[in-house]
Amino acid sequence: MTGAEIQAPLIQGGHVRYANLDYGASAPALSVVSAYLNEILPFYASVHRGAGYASQISTSVYENARTIVRGFVGGRDDDSVIFTRNTTDSLNLLAGCLPVSDGKHTGEVLYLDIEHHANLLPWQNVPHRSVVAAPTLTATVERLRGQLALGGISLLAVTGASNVTGEILPIRALAALAHEYGARIVVDAAQLAPHRRIDIAADDVDYLAFSGHKLYAPFGAGVLVGRPDWLDAGTPHLAGGGAVSDARLDTVSWTTGPARHEAGSPNVLGAATLARASQVIAALDEEQWHAHENAIRSFLVEGLQRIDGVTVHQIFADTEPGAGTIGVVNFSVAGYDAGLVAAYLSAEHGIGLRDGRFCAHPLIRRLGLPSGSLRASFGLGSRLEDAQRLLAGIQELRRAGLGWDYVVDAGRWVPANDTRSYPHWAPNTPGTAGAAPCSLDQA
Repeated sequence: MTGAEIQAPLIQGGHVRYANLDYGASAPALSVVSAYLNEILPFYASVHRGAGYASQISTSVYENARTIVRGFVGGRDDDSVIFTRNTTDSLNLLAGCLPVSDGKHTGEVLYLDIEHHANLLPWQNVPHRSVVAAPTLTATVERLRGQLALGGISLLAVTGASNVTGEILPIRALAALAHEYGARIVVDAAQLAPHRRIDIAADDVDYLAFSGHKLYAPFGAGVLVGRPDWLDAGTPHLAGGGAVSDARLDTVSWTTGPARHEAGSPNVLGAATLARASQVIAALDEEQWHAHENAIRSFLVEGLQRIDGVTVHQIFADTEPGAGTIGVVNFSVAGYDAGLVAAYLSAEHGIGLRDGRFCAHPLIRRLGLPSGSLRASFGLGSRLEDAQRLLAGIQELRRAGLGWDYVVDAGRWVPANDTRSYPHWAPNTPGTAGAAPCSLDQA
């Protein structure tokens, strides 16, 4: 991993290797990907409309990235591969391509209440139905069946793995269920793709979205892969150059294929590095890959459960440990605001994890955590030592309390009288970033 040995300054003095337990937000870049970026960067130029040498190379790299990504997810030969800004952008794009007849949508979108906002909010602008997940995954699937059986559903939108708890949904079974009742399925694979093999042809998934920044690639590019008919008939995601076959002063003829939704200059380096990262992931030994992650997760969950006052959260009572989860653990510490615990772990132990509501507000509320919780997430570059340090930090908090004074600054907990500095090239404003919009409950 690029940056695997960076040193984090401690509030009490000294430095420690940064323990990155926030892969679920953005994973560090693979060293191979960083090296690839440095290799292609000198040839970076505009794509598709340049006759120059660098433009031709950049175009080749960009278009080849589609082929690589299609293969990575087991796409069908005719599946469109559209590069976007991120998973959220991909799902908003698909929302603009839902079938319409006589100016009206021909069906509703069905989704669960456990979804990340990326797979929740886009569907609120179109006809939709939501389903409250049951206490078990088995019963939840039956609730979805009941809604599908009522008819009128054109698309089932589901997460591949919860960004809050790491629990995996049965994608193949849900795809079969959707098709049984004449609907299509889209999978938000932002969390699933970095942790599990995906084969949309074998699983009969119609659409899949994920992001490079969670797949060990920089720049945050996203991708939507799926059946072309809806995409070729849908409203172009952006109106602009490259998306048209002909334009006049007050009329336009839109093209089809990926270009229809990729107006303007694309994120060439983002697409290229996403594709390179997917090649590395595809080459992993699956047994070793999963064993590494499961060992860390099991160690962390068991350790947290042994600490008095700590609760590990999950959605479904029948989730199978290991096979049914990815490298995400959600927990809370009694008597402490989640943001305060995160600030303490960062300042006093050099640990980075996520606190808040994880852009999944309905789920966090139903878990009984209106002000949020803590999420440790990990992956390829994670070490058992990182989990050990987290457990030691929580144990120390429960035993001795905070070792420093903390205050709320711009909506986030920060150490009082913090004299630590950032690198010389970074703005030294640690207390002014403010709380993320998904961190604090406004209800």
